[in-house]
Amino acid sequence: MDRISSLNFEDMDNTSFSSPIESLVADISAITESVECIEAEQENFIEVGCYLYRVFPVIMELKYTENPPKNAKEILQSLSQNVKLVKNLVGKCHKENLPVTDTKLGSIIAQLECVVKEIGECLCLIPSATFGGEEYAETAVRALSDEMQEVHFEVKQPQVLQTKELEPQMSFASEQPKKLQMPIESSQMPQESDLYPVDDQVSVSTESSQILSTPHLVDFLNISSQRSQWHREDINKSLTTLPQVAHYIEPLYDTFFCPLTKHIMNDPVTIESGVTYERKAITEWFETFSHLEDVICPTTGMKLTSTVLSTNVALKTTIQQWKDRNEVARIKVARSALTLASSESMILEAIRDLQHICKRRRYNKVKVLGVGIAPLLIKLLGYENKDVRCGALELLRQLAEEDDEGKEMIANIMDISTLIKLLTSSHQPIRHASLLFLLELSRSQALGEKIGSAAGAILMLIRVKNNRHVDSFASEKAEEILKNLERYPDNIKRMAEYGFLEPLLNHLTEGSEEVQMEMASYLGEIILSNDSKTYVAERASSSLIKMVHSGNTIFRKAAFKALAQISSYHPNGKILVEAGIVHIMAEEIFTRRIYDEPMNSKKEAAAILANILESGVEHDSIQVNTHGHRLSSDYVVQNIIYMLKNSTPDEFTINLIRILLCLTKSPKSMATIISVVNETEASYTLIELINNPNEQLGVAAIKLLISLAPHVANTLAERLCKTRGLPESLIESPTETNHITEKHAVSAKFLAKLPQQNLTLNLALLNKNVVTTILRKIFLFQISGTRTSRHATVYLEGLVGILVRFTTTLYEPQILSLARTHNLTSVFTELLMKTSSDEVQRLSATGLENLSLESINLSRPPQIKKTKFMKLFHLPKFLSSSSSKRRKIPVLCPVHRGACSSESTFCLIDAKSVERLLACLDHENGEVVEASLAAICTLLDDKVDVEKSVSLLSEVNAIQHILNVVKEHRQEGLRHKSFWMIEKFLVKGGNKSVSDISQDRLLPASLISAFHHGDGSTRQMAENILRHLNRMPSPSTTYYTM
Repeated sequence: MDRISSLNFEDMDNTSFSSPIESLVADISAITESVECIEAEQENFIEVGCYLYRVFPVIMELKYTENPPKNAKEILQSLSQNVKLVKNLVGKCHKENLPVTDTKLGSIIAQLECVVKEIGECLCLIPSATFGGEEYAETAVRALSDEMQEVHFEVKQPQVLQTKELEPQMSFASEQPKKLQMPIESSQMPQESDLYPVDDQVSVSTESSQILSTPHLVDFLNISSQRSQWHREDINKSLTTLPQVAHYIEPLYDTFFCPLTKHIMNDPVTIESGVTYERKAITEWFETFSHLEDVICPTTGMKLTSTVLSTNVALKTTIQQWKDRNEVARIKVARSALTLASSESMILEAIRDLQHICKRRRYNKVKVLGVGIAPLLIKLLGYENKDVRCGALELLRQLAEEDDEGKEMIANIMDISTLIKLLTSSHQPIRHASLLFLLELSRSQALGEKIGSAAGAILMLIRVKNNRHVDSFASEKAEEILKNLERYPDNIKRMAEYGFLEPLLNHLTEGSEEVQMEMASYLGEIILSNDSKTYVAERASSSLIKMVHSGNTIFRKAAFKALAQISSYHPNGKILVEAGIVHIMAEEIFTRRIYDEPMNSKKEAAAILANILESGVEHDSIQVNTHGHRLSSDYVVQNIIYMLKNSTPDEFTINLIRILLCLTKSPKSMATIISVVNETEASYTLIELINNPNEQLGVAAIKLLISLAPHVANTLAERLCKTRGLPESLIESPTETNHITEKHAVSAKFLAKLPQQNLTLNLALLNKNVVTTILRKIFLFQISGTRTSRHATVYLEGLVGILVRFTTTLYEPQILSLARTHNLTSVFTELLMKTSSDEVQRLSATGLENLSLESINLSRPPQIKKTKFMKLFHLPKFLSSSSSKRRKIPVLCPVHRGACSSESTFCLIDAKSVERLLACLDHENGEVVEASLAAICTLLDDKVDVEKSVSLLSEVNAIQHILNVVKEHRQEGLRHKSFWMIEKFLVKGGNKSVSDISQDRLLPASLISAFHHGDGSTRQMAENILRHLNRMPSPSTTYYTM
């Protein structure tokens, strides 16, 4: 009969349970050690060990419960018998390490299944009163009972059972100092064995990792979910919610417990009666007595003559050593729980237990990190359960606190980006825990660079920091982390790249010279948003300007780069001017003479000055030196022109031209520039730059020439024709409309802006056969539109402007022939409606005006020579008609009184241009309307038959379009032309025209306004129209006086 079954349980009280229970626990411990070493059907054997290990806290409850059940004997006897049976069955697999046949193995597994079920039935016999109202404990035991009763082990595959020879391991007890001798029998001090030995190394062998991955092994640790509400420790009140089965890995001793609190003592003291208590508890007991002579021992009842407390050093030391040994064991058990990670409650309890252990002593964190807990916690950061992730983060933070080595150890095995991803969690506790952990890591000087370089780390922290209205706590912590990361210059640069410029600017304005240089260099390298550029200009422009003015070449280079970027955003121009940058930049360009100074300082200075001037600041009053010279002075312009005429780097030349281009916007500066250009003949230099291989330089030169053209146009045109490769190179023909560059566009615009009546330039263009190229490109635009390139519209406008040039010199036979050959009347008529550009419409109307003015000179009555034969004989009418068709007799134009056509005489009526010009009168753009009116006016000129012209225009309702122009537009030029045409209709259009005009109710108001406020000719025409409409008396009216 087994030892435990032979005991007389009926006469046993709670205390006398100790010995048989310790024997039962020893058996369970031996089984759990054995099953780990079995390879065949390993999962089944380990699951058996798990169940027995989970039964362990139930046994301890039976020992310590204040309400022992009446059937305690039967329960313990049944448990003992079944545990012995399991031990025997497992032992068969180890006997002499002999192989076990598949049949015998299957039989053993089946017997083990029956034994586990019987143990489950035994557990359900424990009455509810045993748990003292602790529902959690009762629920846990009932759940374990049900689970064990439903267990089923399945033999997965036949194989020969082999066992590993157990490697001798140093017991935990042998690693610790020897116990102090206590007045307890040696039989009560069983040799401690680690119930679940774990290698102290972080790495896990392949073989052991397979064991640890077994899902059932996780149940070994479920014992930690059973005890905290049964026995609570004094040493840490936070342990009250965590089952503490690990306390019993080495058996508890009754002397550890305070008779008053029933808890393990932290500070045991002995009183006069010889009984030991917790210091706080006995002190409070003594305070309940009013008189010293009334004080008694709470245990013995003996009267005490003294309340002196003597520290029980031996017991205190023993308890401390016991706690230390059990904490190590608990750490190992927790590590196993985290390794398996198959139960959320198990993981959470293991994490909480580790938190309590680490909180108790700082050195415990070293132990926890030493057994490889950190990698397991990091792995749990990807766990699905939010509480698990949050707990893992909190424990990692706790392990890293006040321990730089711990921080580095964790960071070395952790991907920081994993932590950064948790900052975006929708679960606020996870976000907060992540930030607190990251804040702790950021306190390590060795980890700042690693955190900052993690993908998206700084960006996410800046985002959290800026969302203070969403989560003020997270914002505050993110700001603290960023502050810690500022210790590393690369992190400051990253912050600036993501829009957080404050650290960079603080170091730039307040740091050492070396730091300032580095920050300025960063500022020049990063790409800033426009808002950031303004912020930097406000905060740092003065510091950067001082750096430029210093003699340190490296400082100056860094500051120039930063200022170049800041000044590129035009709204910053005013800020930089107020900071005094113009004077410094002008000095760099014009007067600084340091022979070893690299040329790029001038280049950068010119670029910055050009940026500022392009921002639109008022520059006439800005001084550039102490002599009182201003930007618009001869001194500045002459220096720039001088540098342009002399060989300088292309980029520097471009920036000088940009400066001149900005100065041309001021009349005062323009006059100075024109004077200097004429004196120095700098126009040759600018024209030669057009064909420079550097396209950007060519574009800049052409833009400046366009600005100068209204003042020195003929000079430019003549010199253009004398320059090799010009002007034909200005009409380059890209193969596709989507290949148009800025140079194509400004080149065409330049030619269009030069004086249109300059015959030399027009003949030069004609001789280079550029018209054919222009017409082909215009045709392509009509097909594909101008949205194929950002420069397409300007290019098309330039091409049409060049065509209009030829219409101003039609007196030249070659140009007249060109206009007829290409039927320019039809070209301009088509462009009136088939374009989205207002400028193209205006130019086309101007071209039609110029062509129509020549129509009266080109139109001649047809001269048909009749032979004598034709005079004697008259052909039949039908033959005469067909004959006339074959001879293509020109049609007489009623307006021009001769033979007209759109091709030969540019007749607008024959070209059907009138309707399209009238349609343009409804345009919103006044310039288009005025150009269209001017073209129509050519049909009412005194040289043509005005009456016929008015009649034709009346047929297409022209007068209504003209009246609409008067109502919609107030420009003086438009009113002048409109009133002129209305007067023509009143004089030549007869009663119908007078009636149509008189019915317009808004016209009189416009006429009266022009009569009062218009210029001389407009006022006179308004007066004439009012007289025609009988709104004013005739000047021939006779007045009688009384």
